[in-house]
Amino acid sequence: MKSKIRSTTVLGMLDSKKKVAVIGADGQVTLGETVMKHTARKIRRIGDHILIGFAGSTADALTLYEKFETKVNEHPSNITRAVIELAKEWRMDRALRRLEAFMAILDPEHAFLVSGSGDIIEPDDAIVAIGSGAPYALAAARALDRHSKLSVREIVETSIRITADICLYTNAEVHIEETS
Repeated sequence: MKSKIRSTTVLGMLDSKKKVAVIGADGQVTLGETVMKHTARKIRRIGDHILIGFAGSTADALTLYEKFETKVNEHPSNITRAVIELAKEWRMDRALRRLEAFMAILDPEHAFLVSGSGDIIEPDDAIVAIGSGAPYALAAARALDRHSKLSVREIVETSIRITADICLYTNAEVHIEETS
């Protein structure tokens, strides 16, 4: 029987007033019933203004990161176009189509969730969550956003810590990146 690797809670949010994007992720990687790693890095950045989080196979995620970086270089002033071009290539290319990952992509004005099935979702509330703990992190972030005066960075960190208290596949080893 093949053990399934489960991991990742990635949460990203925009602060539209300050024109800042924040993304955070836990550090846990779980194989079956065993925690294999506590400090995995699941977020990357492209330059100062684009943040990316991954859920799924690490090799697949890094391949997609490189593809997206190429798309950003082809469309340097239009992240929406870069995201669309990535999703199209991911969906149509035979090799890429087999990649198993989700991506959360943010800049100070946009938040996208991108999947290999061609989905591009730009949520109305500018909060994106992917991975095993995504539903918990999303619920916590929405509640904190509506009912607290916490900063976006504090909401992201607190939401992932709340998720770590609930989700077996999430820990409280939180890594956060913020646009400048």
